[in-house]
Amino acid sequence: EGLIEFYDSFKDMFEFFCKNTTIHGTIRLVCSDSNRMKTAFWTLLLLASFGMLYWQFALMFSQYWAYPVVLTMSMHSEPKMFPAITICNLDPYRFELVSEHLVQLDRMAEESITFLYGVNTSASLFHMNEENIRIKDLSNVGNLSTSSFKLSQNFSLLRMFDHNNRSGRRHSSVGFRLCNATGGNCFYKTYSSGMDAILEWYRFHYMNIMSQLPVIINISDHEEQIEDMVYSCQYDGEPCRPSDYVHFHHPVFGSCYTFNSKGTDSFWTATKPGIPYGLSLILRAEQKDHIPLLSTVAGVKVMIHNHNQTPFLEHEGFDIRPGIATTIGIQQDEVNRLGGNYGKCTTNGNDVNVKLLYNNSYTLQACLHSCFQHIMVRKCGCGYYYYPLPPGAEYCDYNKQPAWGHCFYQLYNRLRNHHLNCFDQCPKPCRESLYKVSAGTAKWPSTKSQDWVRQALRHQNGYNSTSNRRDIAKVTIFYKQLNYQSVNESPLLSENLLLSSMGSQWSLWFGSSVLSVVEMFELLIDTLVLSLLFCYQRFRSKKT
Repeated sequence: EGLIEFYDSFKDMFEFFCKNTTIHGTIRLVCSDSNRMKTAFWTLLLLASFGMLYWQFALMFSQYWAYPVVLTMSMHSEPKMFPAITICNLDPYRFELVSEHLVQLDRMAEESITFLYGVNTSASLFHMNEENIRIKDLSNVGNLSTSSFKLSQNFSLLRMFDHNNRSGRRHSSVGFRLCNATGGNCFYKTYSSGMDAILEWYRFHYMNIMSQLPVIINISDHEEQIEDMVYSCQYDGEPCRPSDYVHFHHPVFGSCYTFNSKGTDSFWTATKPGIPYGLSLILRAEQKDHIPLLSTVAGVKVMIHNHNQTPFLEHEGFDIRPGIATTIGIQQDEVNRLGGNYGKCTTNGNDVNVKLLYNNSYTLQACLHSCFQHIMVRKCGCGYYYYPLPPGAEYCDYNKQPAWGHCFYQLYNRLRNHHLNCFDQCPKPCRESLYKVSAGTAKWPSTKSQDWVRQALRHQNGYNSTSNRRDIAKVTIFYKQLNYQSVNESPLLSENLLLSSMGSQWSLWFGSSVLSVVEMFELLIDTLVLSLLFCYQRFRSKKT
């Protein structure tokens, strides 16, 4: 009796509520009970207000459960770590174990070019003279049996013609044919450019040849010294140290060095913006034609990337021209994604279903390559040579898997067209640093200074120019500004904002507060209790 108010009837309870509640308009239901038209009008008006209120609530919750985000930008200025820089000489090794097969492939390429275009390239392109080819010896790897590999003649380059019905002209394309294991379902891998077709055809055979090498080769035991590629290295005016770089070999881009790969050495902390405080390199940019048809570019491949990140030079690298001084200004942007219900992203890749085949930190490219390699091994029975292998797998070789090319190109087209689920399985990182670059170039060394520059390099670094063409390049990479832009995702409708919007709608339609909601709950409880009491009284009266 201390908590519940007892009424003689539901009418008394409702009349008490309407006269004493803080909800606007309810008193009009009882004060004008003698005028039924006014009572009906205010009843309809209150019901309409309730309907509009809960319609607005439904819109709010549907927007909230859609989890929209808003992007906020902020500028920060503070000393930060210089990014990792990877450089490659575009001059891959000819390993001794496969050198004979590579020579045969060069002869096949020469015959194909002569067949297609009637051009004899042996003297100008392939340089078959053994004096011009340095072969990497793998005797320290262990006992390596002579490979029984044989180059296949089933993938010859062909020229195909088609007629354009509108112009009546005959267009040609160049490519090679690929078939499945039974010799059926064939298609032509064609290109409108003969140059692109020859490069792809060469790379296809090259991957089969390189699959004969051991999976793990200790390049450091027979690597070129960094002085053979980098004649001068300075950062912030100080000479680079041997601990500042790591070496690896790329099958297409050749001998590569990554500076500041870990990002933990305070030596690489950037305290000032500008060219004098960046990384300055003088590089050998001469192409010695080890494997000329892997790339038609002469120079140096450079990539700017995050620390502990695998450099995917085929996707993000850019070329430095010989005989040119290139200055590259970088501007850092940082992106922070919410993840969870607000979008798909990963913090460190541990929650991704794809097992990464790279030992460095998670990136979208590393995940896509790993996903494709796993599917390639499962569907084709072997792995793509340019990507790391899963445990127990082997690289593709058309002597062992004759139809792997047919399988690979079909899978790759599906990946490119987003028909594989790799893009669904590989989310973007929740936190990502992006580098915007802008470059300027100038002739270097100049005509008046080239003689003494070459003499200085010859005496200090053992530089020896054997050709008249430009064979050195200078590149300087620096921060344009130390301030960086941070792009952050934040919820468009948070819990606090949702409650605030609901309160605003409640006040708009009823001019009341949270306590008014409590009054409505009190009315419901009183109605329930009063109903139970009336039922109990009726039950006792029937029993009596």
